Amino acid sequence: MTAMADELRSAIAAMGWAEHPPGDPRTVEDYLALLARLYDIGRRDLPLGRLVEGHVDAVQIVRRYGSAAQVERLSGILARGATLGVWNAGLAGEPLRLDGERLTGGKSHASGAGVLSHALVTADTAEGVQLLLLDLARVAPVIDRDWWRVTGMQRSETHLVRWRDGVIAQDDRIGAPNLYAREPFFSGGALRFVAVHAGGVAGLCDLTRRHLVEAGRADDPFQSARLARLFALAELAAAIVWRAARCWFGEEVEEARLARVAAARMAVADAAEQAIVIAREAVGLAGQFLTHPLSAMLSDLAVYLRQPMPDAQRLRVGQAVAQGLLELSL
Repeated sequence: MTAMADELRSAIAAMGWAEHPPGDPRTVEDYLALLARLYDIGRRDLPLGRLVEGHVDAVQIVRRYGSAAQVERLSGILARGATLGVWNAGLAGEPLRLDGERLTGGKSHASGAGVLSHALVTADTAEGVQLLLLDLARVAPVIDRDWWRVTGMQRSETHLVRWRDGVIAQDDRIGAPNLYAREPFFSGGALRFVAVHAGGVAGLCDLTRRHLVEAGRADDPFQSARLARLFALAELAAAIVWRAARCWFGEEVEEARLARVAAARMAVADAAEQAIVIAREAVGLAGQFLTHPLSAMLSDLAVYLRQPMPDAQRLRVGQAVAQGLLELSL
């Protein structure tokens, strides 16, 4: 078992999610509490935040679409330390297919491969796209670790996975076909990883401040200006997540809620990109050394920000503004 597997289990247990699995938030207070926990983890450790967010996503999906017996069984495996993730990204030329009880094909960007105990995957069937909750010890994939050669987020263990005639159990099927992309959960769920990103911006501010104080450079007026800007960007990112969460329960039109999440995703990414530049300017070459605490946060955040279809998010927001679905207020 890897060190990251131990860290992931410990993080989940520390938040009480082994005994009380995180379902879909029913109130704004529940939602803010969930996002604040993800933010706090991202502030310390972005790869761990990525895996915890994926665990929450998988647990919520099973609790949302699974049968009563499946939800009860989920609670049992979580109490025994199970860790989950969602593997949805297709593997080029090798789509994951389910023929009867036989699973063949693969997934790319499978975060936590070799770390997680269970994975919620999407598989093509004759009836549509089927969700499967796989016990990875029973239906073990072949993991290709050579592909994940990136400048950051290495510890998220995001790999290619493949199955060759893997045999599933009938009870591995979660819900009816074509549920995974159902809105508002599919697009709205992005606010979870946006909260982790916002935590990463706060982490940049923390680490830059620590470096400048320890180096005796925090009183330099130019460095003070950089710290002020980093603080403002971190505050902005957190406030945007907070507002989007509150609007999730305040908007009556579904597309307005989804557009606000897309807007939050764009704004936090912009704040993070600016914060990366400022932190690098403040710390200089020292922050590029692998042994420096800031090095990992800089490279991890730069990679983690590369979420799919950013242009589609901009279009969604722009169209919502044009249609008068989004209104500005204090």
